[in-house]
Amino acid sequence: MSRPFEIEIAESEEELKKRLQTANLGNQKEKLIMLWWIKSGQAKEQQDIGKRLAKDTSTVTRWLQKYRSGGLDELLKIKKAPGAKRKIPEGAMAALEEELKTGKGFSSYGAIVEWLKQEQGLDIEYATVYAWVRYRLGAKLKVPRPQSHKQDELFNCKS
Repeated sequence: MSRPFEIEIAESEEELKKRLQTANLGNQKEKLIMLWWIKSGQAKEQQDIGKRLAKDTSTVTRWLQKYRSGGLDELLKIKKAPGAKRKIPEGAMAALEEELKTGKGFSSYGAIVEWLKQEQGLDIEYATVYAWVRYRLGAKLKVPRPQSHKQDELFNCKS
């Protein structure tokens, strides 16, 4: 025989209803609905909650343990993965940005790859450099078109 299902919900039914209306993530809504059912007396057992939410009873148990240990904030907390380490460190990024701002700049993205290899000691792929420079820094490698030396003479003749 299982333990009796006893849990004390600190929040009122009205407060749970308001939080449920403002919740925008499905997972949070399910957890708030579970608490509201318990508070209002609509659900008496974990198995009943699991069936109503189409969740395994172990999931319901885990949610209730989180609520018991940390309250509503702990139950509704969203965990976020830290993500991968950046391929170009902050110092190298700042140096690259300064180099791009100077008048000479770079003639190609391949030249940036070589510059990073020589100046910063970083071996970074062309596609990564292109994505960082073009989209994150918003820089374009613009090289002026070659002009004929005769072009100046033509413009000066009109006067």
